[in-house]
Amino acid sequence: MTAEEFEEFYAHAVRRLTGQLYVMLGDLHEAQDVVQEAFVKAWSRRGRLRREAAPEAWIRTVAWRLALRRRQGLFRAERAWQRHGGAAVVDAPDPGSVVLVEALKELSPQQRRTVALRYVCDLSVEQIAHETGLSTGTVKTHLSRGRAALAPRLRDPHTEEAHGGS
Repeated sequence: MTAEEFEEFYAHAVRRLTGQLYVMLGDLHEAQDVVQEAFVKAWSRRGRLRREAAPEAWIRTVAWRLALRRRQGLFRAERAWQRHGGAAVVDAPDPGSVVLVEALKELSPQQRRTVALRYVCDLSVEQIAHETGLSTGTVKTHLSRGRAALAPRLRDPHTEEAHGGS
């Protein structure tokens, strides 16, 4: 991929990838950071990236892995602070959070990623399996359990009232 092709790819994909990672992570700033970092890594290997080889999936996977590594590092740092008597870092609640993102936070990270890849990124079960390294059966299980867990949280009370539900 030439520098010009990469710049065009970036312009068309950065917002979509940031939105996808936001849904997966539940933190917009974290999503922006890891997507930018993944694009930096992609820039250094742009000669090997080809449009037909799904560079967007590569960047999404790299961003996901970066986010997991960061969270593991934060977890270890928080545990160290607690062991040594320091105050634990607690994020302030985000009043502008979307209901879906809040509901997705209740899922395990792998379920959240799988559900986001299916319903936000519109990937097939086979594509999700390829991107995550999971079997198609495991992907289907994550999707089924994720939908079941999300259903009660995402019910629209106005729709239920109109249909006589409680």
